Amino acid sequence: MQLYNKLSAKERATILEEAGEDRLTLSFYKYAKIGNPELFRNYLFLAWNNLEVLGRIYVAHEGINAQLSVPGKKFNDFKNFLDSIYFLENCRLNIAVEQHLKSFLKLKIKVRRKIVADGLNDDTFDVTNIGVHVNASKFNALIEDPDTVLVDMRNHYESEIGHFKNAITPDVDTFRDSLEIIEEDLKDHKEDKKLVMYCTGGIRCEKASAYYKHKGFKNIFQLEGGIIEYTRQVKEQDLENKFLGKNFVFDHRRSERISGDVISNCHQCGSPSDTHINCANEACHLLFIQCEVCSEKMEFTCSEECRDIIHLPFEEQKELRKGKHASNKIFKKGRSPKLTFKK
Repeated sequence: MQLYNKLSAKERATILEEAGEDRLTLSFYKYAKIGNPELFRNYLFLAWNNLEVLGRIYVAHEGINAQLSVPGKKFNDFKNFLDSIYFLENCRLNIAVEQHLKSFLKLKIKVRRKIVADGLNDDTFDVTNIGVHVNASKFNALIEDPDTVLVDMRNHYESEIGHFKNAITPDVDTFRDSLEIIEEDLKDHKEDKKLVMYCTGGIRCEKASAYYKHKGFKNIFQLEGGIIEYTRQVKEQDLENKFLGKNFVFDHRRSERISGDVISNCHQCGSPSDTHINCANEACHLLFIQCEVCSEKMEFTCSEECRDIIHLPFEEQKELRKGKHASNKIFKKGRSPKLTFKK
């Protein structure tokens, strides 16, 4: 019985190319009480592996968080399977704005302590006691209200390339960092302001809204389905798009363009750019923004040091990848001092 992925990303990419079939990239989440996450994880893997689902999925006692792709011709089977699980029946699916055959190359389903790492040791609040969900039309009206405080619940490298107009964009590396910062900044407005939050697909706002209700905030709203669903509704209903730039996504695409605005800069030369790449030196792999000119000049690396390394013999490069000496730099997502024009 196969319970884990057995193909490399390269092997899977070849299979997808040869199959030549359309795939649908989507995401969903659900907070629910799961008694045995390990058993549920194995159940999902067996079913989804047969359906050729690929993606990154987290399961915990508090629910499920899934980002995945499924063959277009098997989408109905996939949806029927979800509907057969009582707490996932009619679960909202966020369909990606831009589709890509290779958005995911492996099926990874992992059991975690939480589906969203929040750094909280407070088990006294109910994650299902959330704020008010609002659609794109209501959201647009709310954020024009002078009594509204609009907060981006994403990390700095996400909001850097795209965010809603007039949103507060905390300069944080992780979701857990933003919870306390926002609470402290807005502590004097728990009753007189409307706290409106948004994120990529809604999952971080869902937990944040429950947390802030627990902390005494009275008027809490969240953008239902996040930026992904907002964009779909704006197009379908011909609404005004108030999002500037790109939406960062956590797959091989890295982003989806929502508007033509380029609001960020190349981290190496400072010219307008909003294209994230990972440094071509696998011993670095730093995520940063690089324009086309610098990509050609630097060969998709973040520094002259890394550019020199990618020309070393392969075995020497492998030696440099041993250990975890570069992990802090990788997870700082663009805060490396080598990036001169990082704001």
